[in-house]
Amino acid sequence: MLGKSFHVTSRPDIDPATLPERLEALPGVAELREAAGDKQAYLVGGAVRDLLLGAKRADLDVVVEQDARGLAAALGGERVEHDRFSTAKVALGDDLDIDIARARTETYEHPGALPEVQPASVETDLGRRDFTINAMALPLSGEAELIDPHGGVDDLRAGVLRVLHDASFADDPTRGLRGARYAARLDLELDPETERLLGKADLSTVSEDRVISELGRTAVEETPSRALALVADWGLMDLDPGPRLAAAIERLYRDHPRWDEFADRGTVVLLAVAPGDHPARLRGRAAKLARHATPGSAAQIQVLAHDHVPAVLAMARAAGADWLDDYVDRLRHVELEIDGYDLLEAGAPQGAAVGTGLNAALEAKLNGAVDGHEDELRIALDAIRAADKG
Repeated sequence: MLGKSFHVTSRPDIDPATLPERLEALPGVAELREAAGDKQAYLVGGAVRDLLLGAKRADLDVVVEQDARGLAAALGGERVEHDRFSTAKVALGDDLDIDIARARTETYEHPGALPEVQPASVETDLGRRDFTINAMALPLSGEAELIDPHGGVDDLRAGVLRVLHDASFADDPTRGLRGARYAARLDLELDPETERLLGKADLSTVSEDRVISELGRTAVEETPSRALALVADWGLMDLDPGPRLAAAIERLYRDHPRWDEFADRGTVVLLAVAPGDHPARLRGRAAKLARHATPGSAAQIQVLAHDHVPAVLAMARAAGADWLDDYVDRLRHVELEIDGYDLLEAGAPQGAAVGTGLNAALEAKLNGAVDGHEDELRIALDAIRAADKG
């Protein structure tokens, strides 16, 4: 999968006084404290938000006012460092990733540009973030007293998504995509000023890769169609018919879990909405397959489906091609022992006759009427002779 999500089905009582106890139970905190030593480190952003919402586990986003690389090295494990932004990602055991960053301030040369960063305090670092609910910090040593300079707790309690400053969406329009994800996942409403500023967000100022990356994070949400519908409703992107197709994909994977073994749901949802020529071509193939008349035989199903990647088949099935269930359940595993060269060596003429023979053998095998190479060859040649006489 492309990521993780934490979904709140009913808003709990949000009480910062519960944070110290919840922090102690969080996987990875003990290792972080040991690695940090006498250097102060802070849990920040979504990790704090999810702790307040009662998550049993959260991705660990950590800020230090010293050297992020030093803390990453002290943690051990596999790590990737990014010198430009003074960040590092450390992979520990049990599927635990820790993102570490030096507290910083950011400036943007022009709308949508990657930021230029300078060291700063934790409080300043919180002010450069996207929304108030993600602008909180919790010290990992000493007294675990919440740092909340922008009213994140109050907004979380009220179910409000509030941007931090007027230039937020101009600096980074992909924050609008993230906002849709948070609003859908956490059942939040835009405050009026945030809604006004969002109307000025222009995703054309950022690269297509950054947009696709953000959509990929949305695609792995529990109900991505809700966030994608907000993206469209807010006017950030023209996704039609993406949100409807995403909802159909959700239903397919909920009602027929076997599809998840065949094609990753997050990848399928992403292809249903991603910009670019290649995703558009795949959506076109899926739509054409969904419009195809129900094949009259198992062999025709196998032939039709065999040439498409799994994600195309999943989109087509979500769009109504229910005959593809048989392919995923059974037919995709059936293969002939013979091929066209075997038929040519046995005297079959080149051209369409070879396809006629192979289709007949495959049809018989799919129906359980074939036993081995010689049987397949006999049925294929019989079909070629019958076609020739006809």
